[in-house]
Amino acid sequence: MKCYLIFFTVFTGSCVALNCQQVDGNLKQIDAGLGQVFGVNASNNVFTLYGNTWVQLPGELKHVTVGPAGVWGVNTDNNIFKMVAGQWVNVPGLLVQIDAGGDEFISGVNMFDKVFCMNSQYSMAYSNAQTLTQWENLPGGLTYYSCGPIGCWGVNSANQIFLMNNVIPTSCMGNQQWQNIQGSLAMIEVGTDGTVYGVDNTGKIFRRDGITNSTPAGTQWTLVNICGNCKHVSYDLGVLWIIKDDGSIMTCS
Repeated sequence: MKCYLIFFTVFTGSCVALNCQQVDGNLKQIDAGLGQVFGVNASNNVFTLYGNTWVQLPGELKHVTVGPAGVWGVNTDNNIFKMVAGQWVNVPGLLVQIDAGGDEFISGVNMFDKVFCMNSQYSMAYSNAQTLTQWENLPGGLTYYSCGPIGCWGVNSANQIFLMNNVIPTSCMGNQQWQNIQGSLAMIEVGTDGTVYGVDNTGKIFRRDGITNSTPAGTQWTLVNICGNCKHVSYDLGVLWIIKDDGSIMTCS
């Protein structure tokens, strides 16, 4: 199944078409980074994409992420896991959503909307229960948090959007000053190249344009017009991965 994805720039009305097609499988959440793709289905089974084939991994997770910090996930009990030598290893702490897209550091939010991150010296070295860990608690509260090379983006329970700047591997908390970004989103994802996409509470997809090192907040949101409602997106290496409300998977490039 092929379709066209149209971008409408909210302020100017310009648009561009991309080629999209449906991918075999059914997932509730997906994450792409560094050329790898992972996802979980409605039964919390974990999959990774090898070529054009989804391969099931051991264990059960409700959220999985892949990026410079490796492959991490959380299960229905909010326990945290890191993949080490092909096996899931439990990491101290509790999170409901986790992101490995930062520069070798980990970030996420817990069941009380508290925001946490782990600097690279701990996240990269972690291998077993004897390894030291240290979670940093950021100010404020978010329901979803995702990081990239330029900054970290998050949304709160009111669907407000925030950006954390000056985030580096050894200082994952950044400047600890949230920059409120105009717009409304229910989830947001930052690609490993800094590209930002999000989904609002009606299932519409938006892309943040104008992001550069000198303008980390970007300049405007562009509406991605696609048939049907969506619930999750991820972006890597020029490919936008979309999970629709029925769990079907689409790629656009």
